[in-house]
Amino acid sequence: MDEKYVQHYQQQGYVVVSGLFSDDEVTRLRDHYMTFRPAPPADGDSRNQNIHDDDPLKLYARLMQPHRFDETSLRWLIDPRLNHCLTALLGAEPYAVQTMVYYKPAGSRGQALHQDQFYLRVNPGTCMAAWMALDDCDEENGCLQVVPGTQDIPVLCSKEADPDQSFTSDTVDLPAGMQPVPVVMRAGDVLFFNGQLVHGSFPNTSSDRFRRSLIGHYIVGAARQVAQWYHPVLRMDGTEADLGTSSWGGQCGVWVEKDGTPVVELAGRETRQKYAEAH
Repeated sequence: MDEKYVQHYQQQGYVVVSGLFSDDEVTRLRDHYMTFRPAPPADGDSRNQNIHDDDPLKLYARLMQPHRFDETSLRWLIDPRLNHCLTALLGAEPYAVQTMVYYKPAGSRGQALHQDQFYLRVNPGTCMAAWMALDDCDEENGCLQVVPGTQDIPVLCSKEADPDQSFTSDTVDLPAGMQPVPVVMRAGDVLFFNGQLVHGSFPNTSSDRFRRSLIGHYIVGAARQVAQWYHPVLRMDGTEADLGTSSWGGQCGVWVEKDGTPVVELAGRETRQKYAEAH
């Protein structure tokens, strides 16, 4: 991987590698995942409780952990090209723990701003996402949005998201002057970003365009624990690794101002509860 990608990732917490997968590969993957939809979600994803009968996501809900039953998904998750990029960005080969497919048809809601580490609870270290566009994506069809400068902050305390804009219920605050920026991508591009980086997406406001994406989640090679949902943990050769299970809870961060600069201050359980009730 070219050093310019590594430098951008280290400075911003994310980087796009253009054309990592060919047009033919993307077409095959997109066609493959459309064999799973349209269909009512049946994979136990708790987020589907926020999907209503007239919601486009009713038949195009995200597909969770397909690599556990689908060989195509497993091969993609541990693809040598992804491994090469991840290893260069992280400095060591990672573990693989999750696959997801987002279909995001026209008219569907987005996903509120969040941090992946809030869910994965990697210890020590953090996680990394490889987010591949299966369609060209831009602001109209709800491309991913990232918040530069948040890649090194702790996990933030969460609050309720706007259900008219997001199919997920949790979100995080940003201080004044800090805004998400759209990541416009072509099909086959892969966006890599770390688990602290705040990111999300807005609704698909197009009239007839999908915004399909295939996502892998990985954890740093030095990790010893990850949340239960992400077991079994795989090495990048597909064999299982024996890692522990991290617990839920602990401290989270809230934005405070020090000398005119917003910084994140860690809060304990009582402060977290007050924050949630106030927001």
